[in-house]
Amino acid sequence: MAKKRKVANLLALAVLSYLTQRPMHPYELSRTLRDNGDARSIKFNHGSLYMVVQQLARAGFIAEQETSRDGQRPERTVYALTDAGRLELRDWLRELIGEPEHEYPHFVAGLSLIGALPPSEVVPLLRARGERIAEERAGIRKLVDDALAGGLPGLFLVEEEYRLALLDAEAAFVERFLGQITDPVSGWGPMWAEFHGEPAPGA
Repeated sequence: MAKKRKVANLLALAVLSYLTQRPMHPYELSRTLRDNGDARSIKFNHGSLYMVVQQLARAGFIAEQETSRDGQRPERTVYALTDAGRLELRDWLRELIGEPEHEYPHFVAGLSLIGALPPSEVVPLLRARGERIAEERAGIRKLVDDALAGGLPGLFLVEEEYRLALLDAEAAFVERFLGQITDPVSGWGPMWAEFHGEPAPGA
């Protein structure tokens, strides 16, 4: 079971992780997150990042190191990781990697209620989803291949490889589900269509 943490936003985990490299101010953290493509894995914006930094400071996981001003720009406070923050980072990562957690994907919610739509609508929707999955997969594959060709070690692309594996599994599921609906001998289409007062597919 997941622990109740003082700061539970996953953006906090990223902040703690990058502060292991060196002390940074929030603007530099934001730029580092974007430059490393973390926006693809962790949702954040300027406001949410500053809020998380403040929460981490209150929790004692990071501490102000210095405040400086560059010309007319607003003051920037540099934060450093504390010993407590380093322990929290490692403990949190161990939990995320080692303990599966039940999640609530939107597609699963849609599948759980899919009977409310007739198969005449569901079949083209699933086919369109399959096409979009293929497009997304191609985009991620290119991203990974380009990064590897540029010399980035594969370790730093492992989350993209995981996304590819999930897309492969989803594409296979969608194809199988389409077959279960449309199979002319044992498909669910006729029964499903009858429930909605529609003719059987192909009738």
